[in-house]
Formats: sequence, C-alpha cells, structure tokens
Amino acid sequence: MNNKKAFIFDLDGVIVDTAKYHFLAWQKIAKSLNINFTLEDNELLKGVSRVRSLDIILGLGNVQASQEDKDKWLIQKNEDYLSYLVDMDESEVLPGVLKILKLLKDKNQGIALGSASKNARPILEKTGILSYFDVIVDGNDVTNAKPDPEVFLKAAQLLNIDPKNSIVFEDSVAGIQAANIAEMVSVGIGEETILHEADFIFKDFTVMDENFIESLITK
Repeated sequence: MNNKKAFIFDLDGVIVDTAKYHFLAWQKIAKSLNINFTLEDNELLKGVSRVRSLDIILGLGNVQASQEDKDKWLIQKNEDYLSYLVDMDESEVLPGVLKILKLLKDKNQGIALGSASKNARPILEKTGILSYFDVIVDGNDVTNAKPDPEVFLKAAQLLNIDPKNSIVFEDSVAGIQAANIAEMVSVGIGEETILHEADFIFKDFTVMDENFIESLITK
C-alpha cells in the first residue's frame, strides 16, 4: 500500500485516563513532604519523565533532597501508581479510541505507541487493546523525554515509515512540540487553548470521524 502512514499514539490522557492515577501517586509523595500539589500543578508533569516530574514537585516546595531519597520516592511513587492499575479493564479506554484503532487497522495503517510510561505494555494488556499496536516504544526504550522527539522517531523507524508520513496523537504540550520537531503531523487531544501548537485539535476521539482519518492517509 503506497500511502501507508505511521499513526503514533501517546498513552496517558490519549488512549487511557491513567493521568488521574499518576496524580494521586504524586500527590501522596508531595503530601509526605508537606508540598501542596494541585491538579493545576499536575499539568506541568504531562509528557515528562518520572525523574523530571519528581524534580518539578520538589521545586514547587523548594525541597532539597539526596539522590538516595529521590530514588526511594521514585520507587514508592511507581508502586503506588501500579496499585491503582490492578483493577484496570477495557472500560478505562477513553471514548472513541477503539473506533479509530479499528478503522486504522482495517485500512492497513501502521499503528504505534509512543509513550514516556514504563508501564505501557501491562496497561494495554489489561485494557485488551495490545493487539492493535504493531510497535510499542515506551519509557524503557528511550533516554530523552519529550519535547525531544526520540520516542516518536523510534516508533516511525520500527514501522519503517518516514517521519514525514507519520501522525502523532498527543494530549501534552511537550508531546505536540516533539511531534512538530520531528516534522510529523501533530493531532492534539484536549483543549485548544493549551494545545494550540498542534496541526489539528480535537476535544476527544468521539468528535473525530472517518473522513479526517482518510484525509491523513491520503495527504
């Protein structure tokens, strides 16, 4: 198929709403350090690595810490986060996502995950959608966090598709910037005021139709 494209999806906030679990886990760490960590503060962590996220939280509270303490908190945060994922199932997949994945699969398009999460595979397995993805690139496979485009470039490479023939679905500013740096088509999922750098913006996948997907394939 001559017009086969790479469709690369972020995970948290795009395919599943695990952002709420990250927030609860980070909030627990922050509270133990007497740092007031709000949902508004949580926006600063979207699309960034776990290590960088902790540094941001410590910065909010002007807390200095040893590497030993940081490592301990990072392990604790991940354990708390994973405890929230135990009961995940297909109901956690965000509305409209399955429709788009099925459409892309039917049209023989390349489908990849490009996420900073180190828990991507178990999440996709628990939600029953792992089989839709030809390629998975997550936090275990890359060294540079978004807005560095490494995760998306690696996904396109593994699909053997040119970055310029790739489309990224993202809900974070850093993710949109990474897609744009890689010269990929960026599709923002969320609020226009936040994701205004994206080529296209949709509130969610329920308002995305087949004509739009077709236009991306044939472009």
